Amino acid sequence: MSKDLNATRGRGLQRDNLRMLGKLGVIAVAMFGFGYAMVPMYKSICEALGINILSRSEQLDAGMTGKANANTQIDTSRTITVEFDANARGPWDFKPAQSSVQVHPGEVTTVMYEFRNVQNRTMSAQAIPSYAPKEAMAHFNKLECFCFNQYTLAPGESKKWPVVFVIDPKLGKDVTTITLSYTFFEVGSKTPAAPVTGSAAPVLPQGTRS
Repeated sequence: MSKDLNATRGRGLQRDNLRMLGKLGVIAVAMFGFGYAMVPMYKSICEALGINILSRSEQLDAGMTGKANANTQIDTSRTITVEFDANARGPWDFKPAQSSVQVHPGEVTTVMYEFRNVQNRTMSAQAIPSYAPKEAMAHFNKLECFCFNQYTLAPGESKKWPVVFVIDPKLGKDVTTITLSYTFFEVGSKTPAAPVTGSAAPVLPQGTRS
């Protein structure tokens, strides 16, 4: 009698366990499906509301590969010429990899700058940007720039660093050319005056004096 009762209880417990496993399996499948559906749902909602869903990493990837990103805010009706200038205040070889590019407002673009320490000693330096015309400064957004940091180069060492930028489509339509100029100077020495490039406006790093 006790054996039959134990066997019955065992079968009942096994059935309960199987039902529980079945319920957990259904919940797991439902959660996976919900998570999978969240991405297109989120994109659809953002597109309907006009929200830019392009992430910073996607912008940088697009800029690094030289491809226009998928941002619908790109103004393809306008083309702006961005000219690059380099001024070395000290023993440096410092130049952009290209003298100019043509971009659409809202388009992520990457330009490389080349550096070489021609001294026989280790040196640390930083760059100061300036813009012409002056009103372009508020609309020239740098996502990545070597001017954000100080760098140390060994004797004869060469480096290449990027400037990843996007021009705000709100920039006045009368501006068709922007000159971005950098002055590269040794850290610890007297900060040089920014180059005179039309009405260029220098942006000094924190803690420095002009």
